[in-house]
Amino acid sequence: MTVQQSNINDSNPELCALISERIAASPQQRITFAEYMDLALYHPQHGYYNGDRPNIGKQGDFITSPHWSADFAEVLGEQFVEMWQILGKPHAFAIVEMGAGRGTFAANVLQYLQRKYSDLFKTLEYIIVEISPVLQAEQQQKLADFKIVKWCNWDEIANNSIVGCFFSNELVDALPVHQFIVEKRQICEIYVAAAEEQNEQSGSKFIEVVGELSNLKIAEYFDLVGIDLSASVYADGYRSEVNLAALDWIGTVAEKLQRGYLLTIDYGHPAHRYYNPRRTEGTLQCYYRHRYHSNPYINVGRQDLTAHADFTALEKQGELCGLEVMGFTQQALFLMMLGVGDRIASLSTNDAQVLDLTTFLRRREALHQLIDPMGLGGFGVLVQSKGLKEDEKGEKLKGLRVPD
Repeated sequence: MTVQQSNINDSNPELCALISERIAASPQQRITFAEYMDLALYHPQHGYYNGDRPNIGKQGDFITSPHWSADFAEVLGEQFVEMWQILGKPHAFAIVEMGAGRGTFAANVLQYLQRKYSDLFKTLEYIIVEISPVLQAEQQQKLADFKIVKWCNWDEIANNSIVGCFFSNELVDALPVHQFIVEKRQICEIYVAAAEEQNEQSGSKFIEVVGELSNLKIAEYFDLVGIDLSASVYADGYRSEVNLAALDWIGTVAEKLQRGYLLTIDYGHPAHRYYNPRRTEGTLQCYYRHRYHSNPYINVGRQDLTAHADFTALEKQGELCGLEVMGFTQQALFLMMLGVGDRIASLSTNDAQVLDLTTFLRRREALHQLIDPMGLGGFGVLVQSKGLKEDEKGEKLKGLRVPD
């Protein structure tokens, strides 16, 4: 991934017009950045994930772990199997994938479980919660052969009904965030307004304005994660983000889960690292054609917007909602404990003799990418649980075990 140098604006004009109308209709002619980000990503017709086909994968704007190889899904399949076993092999076990992209992970993990663990597969229901109609249509086409897959919105999943595992990979980072700035040791919110004149350099039609907090939950958030932004170490001009949507999301998951696990994989930090006083510009990034930059007001509707996950917030809010932390680790360690290292060793000694050189090198690169500590391997993996018996809590999940 490289930093984008050009500020050429490839915005969707219809979406920009809709955002401008939303701003004009607001009492103070401004909207929160969270509302702006929600429109840019999720507007029903023109948002990044709902307009033209979202560019996910090796040829798109960004690439996620499932697109490197089937190994990511297969080793996580081993973790799902162990979860099923710890829960006593229930006759109805659900995997709920939230934000399933193009369905690549689902297809790979279902093929693997069907092939290797038919006893689990017979009990399995695979539920996908996907808000993008475009992606859902692609998932349905890719997964047409698996009759155990169904698509639901949150209202269609009854509270306290799921026995199994809720799973997400790079979902939390795509939830809309509020942006804030510290001024005279006070937290102020950054809003989006319409520019009187289009920016000649970038072509953007939007500007930022600063005002009072739109929601008191923003201030309460820092009480939750134990960060004091009024401390002198936070200089004027310090800015970052708050993901209130992530708190709502984890509350919803906790409501739906009766017994089992929540497995969250994403790039992010604990709160003390996320809100390090030296991280003065926050974590918001824009991804456009495999390049990243920090201007969310260009390429509107045609670039991805993300902010790192705050794993402390997910842990603390989860505890308030009845979820217990089972462990937090890095993706590299998690996948190594689940067998990626064995796959690399096997590939090095056996497969090289039967694969052509190009295929061999690609597979080896894909495995190493999954555990690269400077890339995907540095992602956080948080496992939470609900409704487990004491002896089940004592069963350390394989992915969370400490290497000998």
